[in-house]
Amino acid sequence: MLSYFSIIITKSIPILFYIGNKFGYSKDFSYFCTQVMKEPQPLVSFILTYYDLPVQMLCECIDSILALSLATDEREIIIIDDGSDVSPMNSLMQYGDEIVYVRQKNGGLSVARNKGIEVATGQYLQFVDADDYILQAPYDYCLSLLRQHKDTDMLMFDFTNRPQPATVSDETMVLSGTELMHHYNIHGTACGYLFRRKTLSELRFTPGIVHEDEEFTPQLLIRAERVVITKAQAYFYRQRNNSITTNATDEKRRKRLDDCHGVILRLHQMSDRLPQNDRLALQRRVAQLTMDYLYQVIRQTRSRQELEERIATLRAEGLFPLPNRDYSQKYKWFRRLSQTDWGRTILLNTLPLLRPER
Repeated sequence: MLSYFSIIITKSIPILFYIGNKFGYSKDFSYFCTQVMKEPQPLVSFILTYYDLPVQMLCECIDSILALSLATDEREIIIIDDGSDVSPMNSLMQYGDEIVYVRQKNGGLSVARNKGIEVATGQYLQFVDADDYILQAPYDYCLSLLRQHKDTDMLMFDFTNRPQPATVSDETMVLSGTELMHHYNIHGTACGYLFRRKTLSELRFTPGIVHEDEEFTPQLLIRAERVVITKAQAYFYRQRNNSITTNATDEKRRKRLDDCHGVILRLHQMSDRLPQNDRLALQRRVAQLTMDYLYQVIRQTRSRQELEERIATLRAEGLFPLPNRDYSQKYKWFRRLSQTDWGRTILLNTLPLLRPER
């Protein structure tokens, strides 16, 4: 049994490390790979997070990356096994030195991604959930944009749940991350972009929460001076009944709402310490997340009492009423309705009947 050893296999050299810095494990593993072993630095490190999934999904994910136009020395595929009951290692042997496999004690998605960041050696990083996969033609288009636009800090693309994506669009936009958040709504998912390793600096995911992407992405955007945006649908995501985002038990539903509130509050407090342009950009994102939070409170609880209690908490924290801004038509209507008793009654009676947004 593998138990909770961290097993790192790279470039035909198997190395066994025990978690807790025993046996010489250090946070400088990526430096060891690129400097001591003198191997060329990959263009992209793909960080796949895996936990108790059908192994064929993981293999499909790996195969989708191997199908890209990246040369062998341009890519790095890192699999973080977050303490699965059964290790997929036997099924991964077919990939030989094409992958890096890390097994660790279960700590959740944030801990797994942070481990991947620690191990990765690429110039750019790409997170991929192991039950999803990369769409070859649109993602190759994104890679061509990455090569075309020098000094890109982030490259943001679209995603889909259809195996056959829409035709690749050549429409692109280049902005700073602050400008992007200031003028546009964004998708917070961390699988929706490539980002430069050095742009990350010391930023990491907060362990133990569900909405880690929504806290991570705005902070990364503030650090990004050059962001390339394309509508190419380069990432395929599956909607599974037992996934983190679709599990509907009361306990997990409440945790999701509480974690979302915690993310909003931390970003709100952070915005007060930022320069003006960054502060305004992050305040817009906080307002959007607060609207989405109340939207989910209504849809998931359908409780007037729950809604009123959470609004009272937001009000005490300076997060409600929502700012009077023209961020979008949806935002303006929601802000107006949420301010009055009759408006909240309308929201409680209509939102649960609407089709969930992606």
